[in-house]
Amino acid sequence: MNTTTTLTKDQLALAEVTLDFAQEHLAPNAVTWDRDKHFPVDVLRKAAELGLGGVYVREEHGGSGLTRTDGVLIFEVLATGCPSIAGYLSIHNMVAWMIDHYGDDTQRARWLPALCTAESLGSYCLTEPGAGSDAAALRTRAERDGEDYVLTGVKQFISGAGSSDVYIVMARTGEAGPGGISAFVVERDDPGVSFGPNEVKMGWNAQPTRQVILDGVRVPADRRLGAEGDGFRIAMNGLNGGRLGIAACSLGGAQSALDRSLVHLADREAFGAPLLDAQALRFRLADMATELAAARALVRQAADALDRGHREAPHLCAMAKRFATDTGYSVADRALQLHGGYGYLSEYGVEKIVRDLRVHQILEGTNEIMRVIVARGLTEALG
Repeated sequence: MNTTTTLTKDQLALAEVTLDFAQEHLAPNAVTWDRDKHFPVDVLRKAAELGLGGVYVREEHGGSGLTRTDGVLIFEVLATGCPSIAGYLSIHNMVAWMIDHYGDDTQRARWLPALCTAESLGSYCLTEPGAGSDAAALRTRAERDGEDYVLTGVKQFISGAGSSDVYIVMARTGEAGPGGISAFVVERDDPGVSFGPNEVKMGWNAQPTRQVILDGVRVPADRRLGAEGDGFRIAMNGLNGGRLGIAACSLGGAQSALDRSLVHLADREAFGAPLLDAQALRFRLADMATELAAARALVRQAADALDRGHREAPHLCAMAKRFATDTGYSVADRALQLHGGYGYLSEYGVEKIVRDLRVHQILEGTNEIMRVIVARGLTEALG
């Protein structure tokens, strides 16, 4: 993890504590969790003891009350231990923030205490089998029935599904398009909620990914976040922060891969000299470090803009997500190449990082959609 003079003493201390946690609880187990497809809920609760279950939740509601700038630092450091677990924690924190930010006092009191301690885990339900990048076309419906809503539909690629207790579900309450979408809090034990099988995935194997199936799930109207029709705005605002979290996880995973490459090249000899003495390999390392530094600067700039409520924050978050996830994957892939055949072996952990980081270019909005958001911002600026 790169530290610079722009970080405060408190942030440096936060990074140090988080790094200690990642090295003790995540890194030694990451390859095994990936192999066994094990979701370490006990470790998530240990992370919550450090305040990492409610990073952005206000202190009066049980959270840590930290900024997005603090958050990208936390998730970068966590991902040096395991990008999959760090990625899930980013999503869990997005759910907690959405309830804190858009919920009322009763909703905050009901769900936030357990989310902040990770006694309850959270999942974000926007994507559907037929509505991924075109999220405004979602078809899950929430029909008003007296004092209740009845939800019917299927959500796809939901991180934590089946293990999570709290699900923020976007469902259509009105007309077609983004204006007809509302947000609801659904609980795992609500009648009519079920889950598809755990998906067999390329990476992110240390967390479950399942469909969430809603078959006439009846929830009282007080489970709605915000007003009817606010759901798409709530979902997109949640994703601004979620994109920064995933971008930061890409930085941490790639930094770990780079650090491993330095050690490997220093230890391994070829043609009578350490590989690290080869100028061509040193230049590769220099490029990897430079690209990560550039991506890190953009992520922190976007986090600062989001903290300040700057009008360009959504575009900067999209830029940061696109650039950091592309860069992170590229750096990890080159790190594998620098390890030679050893990089291809699971025990070295580099190939796991490559597999984990690949999905970061897809989730929280594909990088193609990030380009659409950035381009829209540029053209809107023309008036």
